[in-house]
Amino acid sequence: MALLDALFGNSPYLTETAIQNPTFMTDLWRRGPDAVRADLAAELAAVQSGARDGNLPAAVATALRRLKRQVALAVAVADIAEAWSLEQVTGALTAFASGCLDALTDSILLQLARDGQLGIGKDPAAAALTVLGMGKLGAGELNYSSDIDLILLYDRDAAALAGNDQLSRHFVRAARMLVQLMSETSADGYIFRTDLRLRPDPGSTPLAMSVQAAELYYESVGQNWERAAMIKAHPVAGNRAVGAAFLSDLTPYIWRKHLDFAAIHDIHSIKRQINAHRGDSAVKVLGHNVKLGRGGIREIEFFAQTQQLIFGGRNPALRHRATCETLRALATAGHVAPSAADELIEAYGFLRKVEHRLQMVDDRQTHSLPSDEAGVAAIATFLGYPDSQSFQKDLLDRLHCVEGHYARLFEEAPSLAGPGGNLVFTGTDDDPGTLATLQTLGFRDPSAAAGIVRRWHHGRYRSTATARARELLTELMPGLLKALGSTAAPDQALLNFDLFLGNLPAGIQLFSLFKANPALLELVAAIMGSAPGLAAHLARRTILLDSVLSPAFYLPLPPAEEMQADLTRQLAAVEHEQDILDLARRWANDRRFQVGVQQLEAIVRPAQAGLAYSDIAAATISAVCDRVEWLFAEAHGGFRGQRLAVLGMGKLGSREMSATSDLDLIFVYDIPPDMEASDGRQSLAPIQYYTRLSAKIVTALTAHTNEGALYEVDMRLRPSGRAGPLANSLEGFESYHAQSAWTWEHMALTRARVIHGPAGLVERLADIVKSTLCRPRDALALVRDVADMRDRIVRHAPPKSPWDFKHLPGGLFDIDFVAQYLALRHAAERPDLLAPHPAEMLRRAADAGFIDRADAERLRAARTLLSDVQSLLRLTLNGDEAAFDEASAPEGQRRLIAFTEGADDLAELRARISAETAAARAIYRRIVEQPARDAGWQARTDDRRSDG
Repeated sequence: MALLDALFGNSPYLTETAIQNPTFMTDLWRRGPDAVRADLAAELAAVQSGARDGNLPAAVATALRRLKRQVALAVAVADIAEAWSLEQVTGALTAFASGCLDALTDSILLQLARDGQLGIGKDPAAAALTVLGMGKLGAGELNYSSDIDLILLYDRDAAALAGNDQLSRHFVRAARMLVQLMSETSADGYIFRTDLRLRPDPGSTPLAMSVQAAELYYESVGQNWERAAMIKAHPVAGNRAVGAAFLSDLTPYIWRKHLDFAAIHDIHSIKRQINAHRGDSAVKVLGHNVKLGRGGIREIEFFAQTQQLIFGGRNPALRHRATCETLRALATAGHVAPSAADELIEAYGFLRKVEHRLQMVDDRQTHSLPSDEAGVAAIATFLGYPDSQSFQKDLLDRLHCVEGHYARLFEEAPSLAGPGGNLVFTGTDDDPGTLATLQTLGFRDPSAAAGIVRRWHHGRYRSTATARARELLTELMPGLLKALGSTAAPDQALLNFDLFLGNLPAGIQLFSLFKANPALLELVAAIMGSAPGLAAHLARRTILLDSVLSPAFYLPLPPAEEMQADLTRQLAAVEHEQDILDLARRWANDRRFQVGVQQLEAIVRPAQAGLAYSDIAAATISAVCDRVEWLFAEAHGGFRGQRLAVLGMGKLGSREMSATSDLDLIFVYDIPPDMEASDGRQSLAPIQYYTRLSAKIVTALTAHTNEGALYEVDMRLRPSGRAGPLANSLEGFESYHAQSAWTWEHMALTRARVIHGPAGLVERLADIVKSTLCRPRDALALVRDVADMRDRIVRHAPPKSPWDFKHLPGGLFDIDFVAQYLALRHAAERPDLLAPHPAEMLRRAADAGFIDRADAERLRAARTLLSDVQSLLRLTLNGDEAAFDEASAPEGQRRLIAFTEGADDLAELRARISAETAAARAIYRRIVEQPARDAGWQARTDDRRSDG
């Protein structure tokens, strides 16, 4: 009765199975599990015979599903009644699984033969397909509700396969059918859940592969954890001779007689990646995973396997597949104290029994105890304990015992565990502790992160192709993941680092450099996670890491004139247009990368970075213009010397560019009055010449090449905007601004700076700009125009977010409009007010008494704050700051933005911004909007809309 109580009182699954099979249950009760096991083995043999006689795979699977329920019931009864030892229980499950695989494999292969895909006649062995059982199936240690791990291999040199050029496709179909029929659930239940992910590099290889391809993989990029997995590999179905030959050929790979220090170091890392240490903190009962948790089954298995890998090459007596057998052999060979082996074997048996009871409840592949006391008490009862406390004490004793032995394994080796827990990337399944660690480190999708790291170890990249590179990467992993996790966007940082690894020509030198120089690793991590644009450039130009190590990399850039001379000298050495474009991009992007890193490391303030970015742009524009003009003149001649000037507007003009700023440009040309066409062999009229030349320059600056992008160019500030010609004559430019330009165009002209051109033309163009800005103006009309322009912006381009600093009420537009208004109003009497930088114009206006000094300083302070944060956002977003979503932004990015501006957190920074913009808005309304209203201007929106 005790057996029936245990069966019906603790397992809904076994209860249902017994009720559905009353005759079988009665027979099992009457004759005992040993006799019934013999009958079940005979029935399985009959199914196998039928499969070889041509029974269809679906029919074979149906018979096996029905048989599986009876096998499950018989094994459970024998286990609960303690009629069988652990070895008999797991052996019976393993034998049944192997028989099922054998029957289905034969049936599927014969079906393919009937379909004309394999020329094997009625002999399935002729297909030379072997099914290797891995893990507990290979070791003969299947648990009660175990998944089975398989590797399917075929010998492409087999006689029956000769001339068949579709082998891979046919065997993949066979593999897919086998997994489906084994795993799918019907009214009769299922056979076994089946997994093929232990095959070589499962992310990029077919479900079934040739033994030749598998041998090449293991011998070239096989990992030590795969060596450990292959210890348990065993042919369980199909052509077992092919499997045995394959494993025999793989013996030198699995069992290495001579291990260098690096290999032993990597084997140690299989254990060291798990943060096992003495102490009670991680050993528990409620919710504990008896397989993967601290002190669990996997630690016993790793304890045995890691030592097998080291010593088994020289001692064949250690080459066992079963865990307990291996522990006994290690003790006999003197590698493990006999008492330790006995304790681990006893704990292994205890934990496997617990695991079986957990799975018998609902036939679920679970290894975790219930998370509540009542659930644990139920399992204790199922195990035959009089009370829960007795069971919990026995469980904790075993867990602590295993944990202690495991922690002392390779005790002298430093830990590779991550900050806060496991970092295990061996095998194919996600380790729960590792996922928790990754989440703690900041990764929002820890499973995806674990998959990326596992991919590195498959040697698909040149940088990870060698065993030594992978060993170094394993050692770097805790520090690398911690560094990536602390960046603005950890998940994106990992993806960027993955791209970076994929582009590296080799890995050993760099990984060794990272190991010797942790600060460099942290810098690279910061780039990958906090500056997408810099990350993309570094991934493309990995050679830049050499320069990062130089102290000169962190010094200020030379003046624009020196940089222009440097680029001009380099461009002069190449003649092909594509080479010119590529070289210009490398040169400019390398220097922008340098400035970006300095900004990211807080070596320079955003304003200093703005000056550097702007000087790089000016040098690039000038050098590219010179080279493009030279190439253009080869075909079309010229007009007696250089006659083109480039006017920089916006942030280029005021030297406030950011990492992602585009270029606001105006092209202006001048020609001698006596020349109606250029003097080249393909002469052009002036307007055609300079329009085409300007278009060539724009293309040279904007075209995407293999070296990436350079700049986006905006030409909308040229006379007449999009409707106007691409290049303007000096006379036309002067005439337009004297007669036709709108007030807002003159406001934009306050930030103009001549970037490129011959000295005479530069001087004349600068004079025209200055005289345009200094002409007398109607003060009332001017203030109305300025207010109206701001109102139009509010209506047509309202703020996209609280971080849209240009459009925000009291933001950059309001501040700059005040500066530009004051400059245009008073420049006629005080030309010295003019300066390309709005903050400087405000300072000069205050010095001249045109604005209260307190107001000017408040506007300047607000502008500096907004510009600095905008620059940082553009660096970390690689795009428009308005896209910044404070709520979903990674903590690292929030922290970087706040700390750079001296705030404790983003909330404090946002409050400061709110106060500054409110003050700036009030000043704007007092200086511009109210006088405009007094002059008769009426906003086209109400005040509420105007203030956002």
